[in-house]
Formats: sequence, C-alpha cells, structure tokens
Amino acid sequence: MIPIHALLARIRWDPAFGRGEFVIGYYDRVTRRIVRVPLRRLTFPDHDHFACTLVDDEGEIRQLPLHRIREVLKYGRLIWQRDGPPGEAPHRHRT
Repeated sequence: MIPIHALLARIRWDPAFGRGEFVIGYYDRVTRRIVRVPLRRLTFPDHDHFACTLVDDEGEIRQLPLHRIREVLKYGRLIWQRDGPPGEAPHRHRT
C-alpha cells in the first residue's frame, strides 16, 4: 500500500491523477468516528511533513496528523484505505 503522504503528494503534483473530486476520511478521536471532508479544505504547510491543516464545519482551523487519515475517495469511489488501531470505532459521518 502506498503511504498517505505519497498519495497526497501525487494528488497535489500529478496533474493527470490530481484532476477530480477527492474526499478524505479521518478518524476524529472526540466523536470516535470517521469524518469525511473534501480535500480542498486541507492545506499542507511546507514546514510540516506529518500533518495538514483542516478548516472544519464550524470554521475552526485544526491540525490533522496524517496518521489519522483512514481513507481517500475520488469521485465517491474508495481509492485508498488504512485500518485503524484496535478498538477504533468504525462509525461513519457523511459530508
């Protein structure tokens, strides 16, 4: 499986592959479920190779560690997925 940082780099820098509507699903530790957000709501600071910045539904800016990203969808189709740690709830949240 390709590491998430490599997949995100390919989406960002490969013009042919990066065309499309991408959604990431990350594990929210507070709600204990996977939350899906459009990739366009994420930014990738040059100085941080282990996290990205997310603007949530309330307009709050949050740091999102890349290890909490659990899935990536392109046009609604799952193209990448990683299992979470044992005991992590599999609940889903729609965007």
